[in-house]
Amino acid sequence: MSRRCELSGKGVLTGNRVSHSNIKTRRRYLPNLNPVTLQSEALGRSFRFRITAHALRTVDHRGGLDAFLAKAKDAELSPRALKVKKDIAAAQASA
Repeated sequence: MSRRCELSGKGVLTGNRVSHSNIKTRRRYLPNLNPVTLQSEALGRSFRFRITAHALRTVDHRGGLDAFLAKAKDAELSPRALKVKKDIAAAQASA
């Protein structure tokens, strides 16, 4: 699995590790990924995602998975999350 958030698209960044003697070596900054289960109210089922702690806070702030995916840009979402977004939109349109 790639080290990329499925909802926000955040991935690995690179930078320098700087020692006390000011020697610079390359390093990787990994995102804080957590496996979580999020409940969709429109579909009535749950989905497992690997998302960052920041994205989890944003999901809670926006009022759940359905509201988050409604406002999310398609370019940031993973293919699985994009399919869930389209299923939710279809369920809300038919209801």
